[in-house]
Amino acid sequence: MRTEDFHYDLPVERIAQTPVEPRDSSRLMVLNRQTGTLEDAIFHDIGRYLHAGDLLVVNQTRVIPARIRATRPTGGKVELLLLKRLTPDTWEVLVGGKKMPVGAQALIQDGPTATVIEELEGSHRVVQFSSPLEELLPEVGEMPLPPYIHERLKDANRYQTVYADPAQTGSAAAPTAGLHFTPRLLQELEGQGIHIARVTLHVGLDTFAPVTEDDPSEHQIHSEWCEVTPAMAELINQTHREGHRVIAVGTTSVRTLESAASQSRVAGEVVPISGPTRLYILPGFQFKVVDAMVTNFHLPESTLIMLVSAFAGRETILHAYTEAVRREYRFYSFGDAMLIL
Repeated sequence: MRTEDFHYDLPVERIAQTPVEPRDSSRLMVLNRQTGTLEDAIFHDIGRYLHAGDLLVVNQTRVIPARIRATRPTGGKVELLLLKRLTPDTWEVLVGGKKMPVGAQALIQDGPTATVIEELEGSHRVVQFSSPLEELLPEVGEMPLPPYIHERLKDANRYQTVYADPAQTGSAAAPTAGLHFTPRLLQELEGQGIHIARVTLHVGLDTFAPVTEDDPSEHQIHSEWCEVTPAMAELINQTHREGHRVIAVGTTSVRTLESAASQSRVAGEVVPISGPTRLYILPGFQFKVVDAMVTNFHLPESTLIMLVSAFAGRETILHAYTEAVRREYRFYSFGDAMLIL
């Protein structure tokens, strides 16, 4: 297995720059893993492919407005991207712009001073702020849109799922497969007898880091915090005991579910978990609990296209992606969705 085995050609005009309105009017490609067939649909019709008793598992994390613009004492501009809160006034950040060694400072307009207290790998730093930052983030922070999105986001809430829980704020990027759901669609699905379970995984940028090794198994995936509560674990297990499907919304929900399943002694069941996961899913992985998934179209040679290839087969996924390009689907975070059955 080589990293280049997960490459595909994508014209730049297929990269979605803005979200569609309403959310559930995006397109939906339905892939049947057993037959390899592809069907074109609209996301608000996803209920046609679900059955009463099925369980949709969503990631309720909320994105931090984590991109902060600051100024060095010399006048140079620097950008801080918050990755993980370590203490109330200390964060792990990704630094862009001027080099920031230990002791370097930057001033946030209308906010505290940031001081680098530790250098980590590459552009990663540990930064201490002169006062706690969290309550100021809505004023001083911007949504951390991926670098391939060049259009300004008019409504910051469009980079949040409608079910994001303010009490679960902690992601450096959105779990984008969930962006297609609307409150009305969720209500319609529940009226159809489909259940919703909420788990949490705080998305870190390392999830989206390019795989630079020729052998993808040598790529290091960093830990992300995730949680499956006892109540949600019971709902997931009950779904399987009753013969219904567990459908993960997004790769983050997949990793959370499979992390919880990896600690269970009972096949097809999960246990409650709360803590870091480093689960890295490559082809050959044996899925224990996920029966189907909703996902967006992912970057070539990324860990995410490798994950969906592990679920559906590499050749099947690459064929689907080629067809998606030909059928003019929109790709990446604000793009269209795929339902893999």
